[in-house]
Amino acid sequence: MSDQTGLDANDAYGGRKPTSHESRAGQPWDASYIGEPAPWDIGRPQPAILRLAREGAFAGRVLDAGCGTGENALELASLGLRVLGVDVAETAVSMAREKAQARGLDASFVVGDALNLGHLGERFDSVLDCGLFHSFDLDAERRAYATNLAVVTNPGARLFVLCFSDSGPELSPHPISEGELQETFAPQCGWRVISIAPDRIEARFAVEGVPAWLATAGRTRGAGS
Repeated sequence: MSDQTGLDANDAYGGRKPTSHESRAGQPWDASYIGEPAPWDIGRPQPAILRLAREGAFAGRVLDAGCGTGENALELASLGLRVLGVDVAETAVSMAREKAQARGLDASFVVGDALNLGHLGERFDSVLDCGLFHSFDLDAERRAYATNLAVVTNPGARLFVLCFSDSGPELSPHPISEGELQETFAPQCGWRVISIAPDRIEARFAVEGVPAWLATAGRTRGAGS
């Protein structure tokens, strides 16, 4: 895919409003996947996601929100789960599709905005968010995200969020507190937090991983029911 240089704002962001992170970075998420691998793209599933999968945490139709190049979604597909990966970065989605074809896995990937999921036209029983939530810096973005997830999930659905943590001596980019998770995935947005546990996220800049939260939330009969 060609470089974003020279594109006007409407083309670069696909006609959508840039997120707070994109505005601060001065470029769309897609630029992160052009050239060298993105810092968070480790070329394999995150260990925490592998553990959840082994425990049978995912069921039914699965949405991978912010799927990147698809490693987590493809792992779930290899277990026989029906997975749809969504990402705003067209280059990442193209790479995920190529991986699925090369590995002979039945997983679907679409370009889409996690703050506007109504276009998907379907509902899900499980949601995976690996590294997306902590990229939303504004409370309004976080609430819009949680509400959009509620709109496309069935009551009783499970949401698993792996995000950077504000806990521990190591500095995490975009640190998130337990309170922020509780405030976002609240009944008024269609969710109820079930658990929040310390975990780690591996990255190219931290092979041993950095502190993270693994949060589990259940879909209530709030927004989108």
